[in-house]
Amino acid sequence: MVPERETVRERVPAGATAATRHRPRLDQPRPPRPKLLPEYDPEAFGRLSERIARFIGTGRFLVWMTVVIIVWVAWNTLAPRHLRWDEYPFIFLTLMLSLQASYAAPLILLAQNRQDDRARVDLAQDRKQNERSIADTEYLTREIAALRIGLGEVATRDWIRSELQDVVKELEGRRDGHHEHSAFHAVSAERTRRRDVDDR
Repeated sequence: MVPERETVRERVPAGATAATRHRPRLDQPRPPRPKLLPEYDPEAFGRLSERIARFIGTGRFLVWMTVVIIVWVAWNTLAPRHLRWDEYPFIFLTLMLSLQASYAAPLILLAQNRQDDRARVDLAQDRKQNERSIADTEYLTREIAALRIGLGEVATRDWIRSELQDVVKELEGRRDGHHEHSAFHAVSAERTRRRDVDDR
């Protein structure tokens, strides 16, 4: 009987909640949860909001809105009483304008936020471009300075001309000195020869 009890203990997990709790597998992704809100593309919605904000900021929108309000007021003032749908003080018109304003303000803010994001990205790119330009300019400045230093050590045409003139003068001086020296030797040799002849 003792072995049977041990096998029963091995089959039943320890703890009251261990048998009922389900452990998720870590090697598999979780199943997607149902979403209450509808999904939409933020980029497409942002483009639509920018388009609407651009249209709201044009003169065409102001002209159409003015025409609609004038027609609305004229119809509800001059039309027969049974055809009017918004009597004076035009509460429905006020409601429509308030609704339009309540939607226009967030759309304009969303468009401005997108514009700010684009401006921030453009500013970051301009900053990187400026940093690259500054680095290139500093590199070129260093290279030009190195070339100037190197050219300072290179023999220029004027320096070579002056050195050649000095060498020519030195050679001419040596030649003149050599002629004088050879003439002196010749005179001294002639004198010694004459002395030898006189001694004989």
